[in-house]
Amino acid sequence: MVKHEFTSVIIRRIEQDLHVSGEELIKFSPLLEYINIKTRSANKGSKSRGSFANLYAIYVLLEDYIKIVFEEHKNYSEYEGAVFSRIFKRQRELPFGAKLQNHAMNHRLNEEFHKYFPTITEQVILRDIPTSRYWINKNLVVIKYNNKKYDLSKTIIKIIDLYINTKRDAFENFINTCEELQNIGKQDEEKVFQFIINLLDYNSEARLFEIVSYAILKYFYHDKKIFWGYSPNELKEENLKLYKTGRTNANDGGIDFVMKPLGYFFQVTETLDIKKYFLDIDKLEHYPIRFVIKTTEDRDAIYEHLRKGAYEQYGIEKIVNRYMDSIEDVVNIPQLIHLFNEAVKMGYLNNILNEIVIQSKIEFNYLE
Repeated sequence: MVKHEFTSVIIRRIEQDLHVSGEELIKFSPLLEYINIKTRSANKGSKSRGSFANLYAIYVLLEDYIKIVFEEHKNYSEYEGAVFSRIFKRQRELPFGAKLQNHAMNHRLNEEFHKYFPTITEQVILRDIPTSRYWINKNLVVIKYNNKKYDLSKTIIKIIDLYINTKRDAFENFINTCEELQNIGKQDEEKVFQFIINLLDYNSEARLFEIVSYAILKYFYHDKKIFWGYSPNELKEENLKLYKTGRTNANDGGIDFVMKPLGYFFQVTETLDIKKYFLDIDKLEHYPIRFVIKTTEDRDAIYEHLRKGAYEQYGIEKIVNRYMDSIEDVVNIPQLIHLFNEAVKMGYLNNILNEIVIQSKIEFNYLE
């Protein structure tokens, strides 16, 4: 069993509700063990990635299960199933859930569950594709332990609620810190500087890393100008402007940042998985792309790693060169820090902090 800081909260909740050893029940129940795994970021603060999508899929289906079994006193095996549109809407009403997609409900949760428990044939979510109806797998919710049946549904709801509250408190502390720094920015720029540097840590949450990267790149290029036009006598002067093109870390197949008018494409990633890079290159039909990578690895070593991976995958010099030529630049954490220092010299420290606050509130669906 995986143990982390939040495990003790889960154990305590189980023991209060079910009057049985929480640790033993987690080991016995794959669903509880999965939830224990998915809540390990709870006490790591705002910079650690939250696992809301899969947990919320479980949450809304358990809410539906509780309504059918405990409130309406119906036989769950005869239940026609939850309507997708309703549970999807409910999922988006939960804290941090406003922009969640349907991947967890349709396949991702079941796939990940089997990754952790390959010998278990049960699926967490059952669905009827033609009717778009969904059920939680009752065999994983109601378990027999020490010759006694335990219904885990209400306890799991409480556990996820505790996880949500912990993550929300951490994020609200982060926002409060940002806003305090906004107020003292000009009086204590060193404090603001160090705060942003810490957000570029290798262990930072993926979405925050993307947000901070965007803010730094936006203001590094902010004062840069180019002259362009259709003839030498009709040139326009224009500042470079970076645009965010979608939700951060969204697995939506999109490109993260686009720069106008140069047409630079930026893709932010926290992995050195070769296939991920080549997939991004393929979907752009080998249009030049700049990768912003959450790593401290040397840039030359990154290029070498990618070239070696290309040879292992394709083995043909012409194909390898075509992929490598599509990588216009790689920006690692040390390079981001360098660009940040340059932007600070240009007087954009507080602008970068303000951008981080704005983008974080949008990304995490933070309400004043």
